[in-house]
Amino acid sequence: MVKNDPPNKKGTLVHFLKRNPKQNKSYANIKEVPDSKRAVLHYEILKKLDNFTALQIELETGRHHQIRAQLSSINCPIKGDLKYGSDRSNKDGSIHLHARKITFVHPVKKEEITITAPVPSDNVWKSISKQ
Repeated sequence: MVKNDPPNKKGTLVHFLKRNPKQNKSYANIKEVPDSKRAVLHYEILKKLDNFTALQIELETGRHHQIRAQLSSINCPIKGDLKYGSDRSNKDGSIHLHARKITFVHPVKKEEITITAPVPSDNVWKSISKQ
């Protein structure tokens, strides 16, 4: 759930993330910088609300604070995420980032496993789950 709309309805973000362990924060750079790691994510707008936009994110890489840093770098901070540019925090200190579904191959059985989590029970999330 982000504050501003991304530049397109769907797209791919490619950055080079550099982690700052003292701040526990990652910074997204357009070009490679020393000690950075390439980060790729795909996004799609699911629904526009009055004050926020719901995005579906698919990660190609898994970097420290990747989603938070990359969305912040395009002026789309996650609702409640003060560290990465949100105007204000959520009352409970959370951010509106939800791992909805994960798919992986079981290490022993070699079968694909998909786990889907329920939508959190807050009004902002509920407004998009009625699609």
